Amino acid sequence: MAMEITQILLSAQSVDGTVRKHAEESLKQFQEQNLASFLLSLSGELANEEKPVDSRKLAGLILKNALDAKEQHRKFELVQKWLSLDVNVKTQIKTCLLQTLSSPVPDARSTASQVIAKVAGIEIPQKQWPELIGSLLSNIHQVPVHVKQATLETLGYLCEEVSPDVVDQDHVNKILTAVVQGMNATEGSNDVRLAATRALYNALGFAQANFTNDMERDYIMRVVCEATLTPEVKIRQAAFECLVSISSTYYEKLAPYIQDIFNITAKAVREDEEPVALQAIEFWSSICDEEIDILEEYGGDFTADSEVPCFYFIKQALPALVPMLLETLLKQEEDQDQDEGAWNLAMAGGTCLGLVARTVGDDIVPLVLPFIEENITKPDWRQREAATYAFGSILEGPSPDKLTPIVNVALNFMLTALTKDPNSHVKDTTAWTLGRIFEFLHGSTVETPIITQANCQQIVTVLLQSMKDAPNVAEKACGALYFLAQGYEDVGPSSPVTPYFQEIVQSLLTVTHREDAGESRLRTAAYETLNEVVRCSTDETAPMVLQLVPVIMMELHQTLEAHKLSSDEREKQNELQGLLCGCLQVIIQKLGASEPTKYVFMQYADQIMNLFLRVFACRSATVHEEAMLAIGALAYTTGPDFAKYMPEFYKYLEMGLQNFEEYQVCAVTVGVVGDICRALEDKVLPFCDGIMTQLLKDLSSNQLHRSVKPPIFSCFGDISLAIGENFEKYLMYAMPMLQSAAELSARTSGADDEMIEYTNLLRNGILEAYSGIFQGFKNSPKTQLLIPYAPHILQFLDSIYMEKDMDDVVMKTAIGVLGDLADTLGSNAGSLIQQSLSSKDFLSECLSSDDHLIKESAEWAKLAISRAISV
Repeated sequence: MAMEITQILLSAQSVDGTVRKHAEESLKQFQEQNLASFLLSLSGELANEEKPVDSRKLAGLILKNALDAKEQHRKFELVQKWLSLDVNVKTQIKTCLLQTLSSPVPDARSTASQVIAKVAGIEIPQKQWPELIGSLLSNIHQVPVHVKQATLETLGYLCEEVSPDVVDQDHVNKILTAVVQGMNATEGSNDVRLAATRALYNALGFAQANFTNDMERDYIMRVVCEATLTPEVKIRQAAFECLVSISSTYYEKLAPYIQDIFNITAKAVREDEEPVALQAIEFWSSICDEEIDILEEYGGDFTADSEVPCFYFIKQALPALVPMLLETLLKQEEDQDQDEGAWNLAMAGGTCLGLVARTVGDDIVPLVLPFIEENITKPDWRQREAATYAFGSILEGPSPDKLTPIVNVALNFMLTALTKDPNSHVKDTTAWTLGRIFEFLHGSTVETPIITQANCQQIVTVLLQSMKDAPNVAEKACGALYFLAQGYEDVGPSSPVTPYFQEIVQSLLTVTHREDAGESRLRTAAYETLNEVVRCSTDETAPMVLQLVPVIMMELHQTLEAHKLSSDEREKQNELQGLLCGCLQVIIQKLGASEPTKYVFMQYADQIMNLFLRVFACRSATVHEEAMLAIGALAYTTGPDFAKYMPEFYKYLEMGLQNFEEYQVCAVTVGVVGDICRALEDKVLPFCDGIMTQLLKDLSSNQLHRSVKPPIFSCFGDISLAIGENFEKYLMYAMPMLQSAAELSARTSGADDEMIEYTNLLRNGILEAYSGIFQGFKNSPKTQLLIPYAPHILQFLDSIYMEKDMDDVVMKTAIGVLGDLADTLGSNAGSLIQQSLSSKDFLSECLSSDDHLIKESAEWAKLAISRAISV
């Protein structure tokens, strides 16, 4: 096989599909039959200078993919396979890889760098391959420039793959020294400098200790700043990327350098090529992100115990920073609005300006107003567009008091510009800015309303007219209408837009049928806006919402009638079905919320359910999710009547629960099981065996994404609440699962923020399960069955109370569980609660909470506990 590997690798890249498929099959077979010799022949191919570049490159790529995968469970399998290979085999492969670093072929070297890093990522944490870093560092002093370049590239990838805590500080220092020396201006080769600069980017996370040492930090900062001035554009760009990373990783160390960095970034923004200038702006955006976070967390009052002080870099730089950003707004591209995902200097500058406004609030307004006033009426479209963009960018951050008077003057001007300006860019930005005005300065919390009975009609008329404009302008007009509707969400029986409801809905439906609705996300935007208009509508317009039901049903029906579609058409059809199901979901929720409309709506329930079942029958993951959510809404609205749909719907429910790959679909389905339990109560019993079996399977699978586990636990609670003491037969399976998850989630010391957030979700799911189970068994003779589980539950409550990292949601659920325990088990729980370590402290802490929901739960728990103890 090893003899033919070259040919197979070349055939696997053939233009002829049959040849390619055959070669891919052969490779797969070889990998499955004999992994060791498969990997050996790949590494041999990669290292062999006589082989063609194409086969070497692919050999390296396949080798890399045999060590790593995106899905966690797959990655775990591959790592185990590598670790269990014979030591001699692994050594041979590693020798080939290191040898390839000195190959004259750049592609072979670069591929080898990546594979070495993948192997290091597996072995270094296992205390294997201890000599790797040393041998790479000794390469740095090699004469051939290309070896030095490849070695620095390898060190960069290695820092990306390996976590800093498994590399000892001595090695870290040597890696940083090698990298920073490679960046130095004295280094003759641009290739080496570029590899070193990119390597530093990945190595910054390792430099914690070095950044606390003034001399080392000064040296690193000097070299990075010098690299931003190199003649080679790629090196300048990579150096600015390092500065961006430093700004977020080492914010608190930046004060001594900030003036120099400002000068360097300003020069780059004004004079350098776009990729470099974009990174220079990104530096300031990143500083804004840091300061916004700090100010939000501490609310601006810095005491001795705040971990990171705010240095107010943005506030100090304002007088120079704002003019620099305003200049960039005039550097628009001719076709930027049409291009999805376009990103250029003007957009980056506007985004940064928006972040600056959120960082400093009112202080930005006087600096931007003169620019707007000077440019908004200029004959050149670029100046009008830049002025409008500047205005739209600073609407979030400053106080309404500061902005409202300016907006009141500007509004009329903008409505005229949206209809009359000859330039499409200006219209696009004007519609976006109106959307921002309605998003941030309109709504029930704003004291002086911007939209009044007097101007409401003009606003609606202009927006509906703009929805006939080019797709990019129409899409922004839909967005503005979305926020206009949202601002009237809770205004009572009638809202200023009520008289225009019919017209608005009709215009939005017309947009969805436009020939060009596929461009600029227009169709999606129109449906999202229609949903928001329906969601925020008042009782007065309910009859019109009812008239929408058959219209949307008809549209969905038509998507189901299309046959023999190309894959491109099928994708569009799936997307449209998803949008229509989403629209029906909102309509069902709206009409189901009040008795009179619910009664009339019920005449459509059978037909709607039938449509949803047909959507499932032409299976596609995205549609599944939207149709599933809509069915949840239907179950909630139809209540016990939903039982008649269960025999037909059950198989799709099961399919959703089995969908490990698209875990969002699985999560949505778990939520719908909860909706169905609440709707059907004990009528759900015949389906519970199947549902519980599937949920228990999901929990014990290591393939299912962790985010689905908390909702599965709370689903146990929903099922128990619905079927009461009939949950008895599941206790022996569910309780041990809850117990082991509870033990895991109680120990969190040293976890990062993301992990703590997940842990709290998990705890809340577990507690909701316990709460549902206890409430489900209440007043039944079978409550005795729960007594053995009580000590463990109390222990769990103790341990999360001691950890001191639960959020308010968990606190409320936890104190509720303590009450449920007392309420259901009575005197059997009384003595246990009295012996518990923290119940008393926990209860008194919740009773004095500022959060009225926690307080309310605690009052109830206190009552239940005192009843249980006095028995």
